[in-house]
Amino acid sequence: MQLSLAFPQVPFTAADAVALGIGEHRLKSAVDNGEIVRVLRGVYVRDDIELSALVRAQAAALVISPHAVVCDRTAAWVHGVDTFRYAELDIVPPLETFVLRGHRATDRPECDGGSRDLRPSDWTIIGGVRVTTPIRTALDLGCKLSRRGAVAAMDALMRQHAFTVADLRRELPRYFRRRGVIQLRQLVPLVDGRAESAGESWTRLEIVDHGLPVPEPQWWIDVDGRPTYRLDLAYPRARVVVEYDGEEFHTSADDQERDRMRREWLRDHGWTVIVVNKDSFTFEAAAAWVRELRIALGLIA
Repeated sequence: MQLSLAFPQVPFTAADAVALGIGEHRLKSAVDNGEIVRVLRGVYVRDDIELSALVRAQAAALVISPHAVVCDRTAAWVHGVDTFRYAELDIVPPLETFVLRGHRATDRPECDGGSRDLRPSDWTIIGGVRVTTPIRTALDLGCKLSRRGAVAAMDALMRQHAFTVADLRRELPRYFRRRGVIQLRQLVPLVDGRAESAGESWTRLEIVDHGLPVPEPQWWIDVDGRPTYRLDLAYPRARVVVEYDGEEFHTSADDQERDRMRREWLRDHGWTVIVVNKDSFTFEAAAAWVRELRIALGLIA
């Protein structure tokens, strides 16, 4: 029997573990060994439990006020979009929750927030917890996160929850004078749920911010009538592709050989291939590959 089976099958706190006779040393050891996962500050889940939206909401419910609404990055996390990793945080961040006007905010070290004016249409109930809807969450993050982090989060929420730019536009007037609304207005027209990673979102935004045409995400190339190669970002008429190589799928020897053969085929068939990675967004690095892109598009000689 796995030792993790001694822990509850639902999210639990350190106090819950103590009540079950599991001491602090055993709890820390279980985290270090990967038997359990610290999903929020002070909240744990067994490693064999799938982190569904329901389980994430149950975890949040353990440390928030019953009058609170889970918002911002924590709401995105409940909806299956992990914006915390975009900032490459090394610590488990606090829950972001807000209470409705007239109620006392959650006073716990695990929680961060205050009060916020929200309508019943702004939240949904998951596992007995009020969580801002995917649309409301996307708009809030469009104001709150950095420009690059915001567009990645908004793209991911659109991809998973199938709302549209028109849906976002309808809610924009409510953000009048809110801090970050200028950025939000700029980003809403750019949101595209076809992006399949934060890196692809960052790359598309970098291209747009340099004044270049918006590329087509996830463009398929047919070979002998069959869709064979899917390109991250493409300009089909100019036969130019920009690909983001994330560490997860482009670092192993097999991944690199597959990438090499694929890109060799593209170049042999008249495509210009530009490859970027997480280090391509400094001022100097971005200037170099964006210049290469301008040349490929025939915008400069």
